[in-house]
Amino acid sequence: MDKVQELKSEGHSCLVFTQFRTVLDLIETQFDDLDMSFFRLDGTTPVKKRRDIINAFQEGEEPAVFMISLKAGGLGLNLTKASYVFLLDPWWNPAVENQATDRAHRIGQTQKVFVSRLIMHHTVEEKMMTLKEKKSHLFDKVMAYGLKQYQNLKLTKEDFDFLLDPKGE
Repeated sequence: MDKVQELKSEGHSCLVFTQFRTVLDLIETQFDDLDMSFFRLDGTTPVKKRRDIINAFQEGEEPAVFMISLKAGGLGLNLTKASYVFLLDPWWNPAVENQATDRAHRIGQTQKVFVSRLIMHHTVEEKMMTLKEKKSHLFDKVMAYGLKQYQNLKLTKEDFDFLLDPKGE
């Protein structure tokens, strides 16, 4: 909340993504307590109202905050007013996260876009991010050197043990 307030006071608009509507509800309550305006789009937003919300965000004079559930983003959503993107909970599929951040990286974007992923320590999400990074490095090696050297590209028992280990080791 502090970072969003700071950015907004500096003239920046932000996108805040989460995969959970209940998280949007909690954030909305905090914005209301701070008397901070925002836009919201989730799976319950009627299709006819979506375009109005998007246009109000994009065309507004003031810096704005747009809260969006990852699944409700839809195709072709262009939010180039935003220069900051916050992902509040990581998705296990990096393509979904990339699609979310791509909302601000569109033709017509004139600003640098900064993306922040907020991850709690000692959670399965933190472990998943570590595992995604390891698998990403493996993918890079396969692309650089070919598949023949890397026959075992599946999630292993060790990968699952790592994810489920309560000690975080």
